[in-house]
Amino acid sequence: MANIKTAVSLKESLFKQVDALARKLNVTRSRLFALALEDFVRYHEIQQLLDKINQAYQDGPDPNEQRLLREMRRHQRKLLEGQW
Repeated sequence: MANIKTAVSLKESLFKQVDALARKLNVTRSRLFALALEDFVRYHEIQQLLDKINQAYQDGPDPNEQRLLREMRRHQRKLLEGQW
């Protein structure tokens, strides 16, 4: 994949921190920025997925699912009877 150059404005204090970290990790500043942005994008993709999952489950179980859950709990209790 092709690389694209871009310019970014940073506060001097942040630039110094980035520069020091890049040296410590033995990577270029450019690579460090790319790694940080990859993590940032991945984090937001995961957050979006989590939001969709939460929306899907926000209404709770319907009556059939509630009945099934009760039956599963009853069955689980029978399986574990006397083991604890």
